[in-house]
Amino acid sequence: MSALFNFQSLLIVIIFMICTCTYVHAQFPSIIDKNKTGMLGIFWKFARIGERLSPYVSICCIIMGTKLIMNLVFT
Repeated sequence: MSALFNFQSLLIVIIFMICTCTYVHAQFPSIIDKNKTGMLGIFWKFARIGERLSPYVSICCIIMGTKLIMNLVFT
């Protein structure tokens, strides 16, 4: 099933994109900063969300990771 049709998978993809873009922006800021507009501007926006809402993104990652582990253990 595609991540577009499964809400939990869609949330996981979005959270991982936020975490990945934030990490890449911290390591190589010029890659993300030169694409602030257009289609690639989405990655810059994900990096901004990750930087500004870092505690909330971390909590979401912990909750989703725990939920995934529980799904694997009990199925």
